[in-house]
Amino acid sequence: CISTFYLHIHPSLGRIEILWRFIKYKWLPLEAFLNFQKLKEKLKEVLQAIGYKYGINFY
Repeated sequence: CISTFYLHIHPSLGRIEILWRFIKYKWLPLEAFLNFQKLKEKLKEVLQAIGYKYGINFY
């Protein structure tokens, strides 16, 4: 017998997923994906600039 389990999705997680999508596909430059060190550097830059250079309106 195969059972299917559906995980409960918390409403607040949707915003985190949207934020990560913006970071990954819009704000991180392609060079960020060259190596892990570059990814960490660019991700830190983007996260520090949220609210100043980068923003999302949830309305």
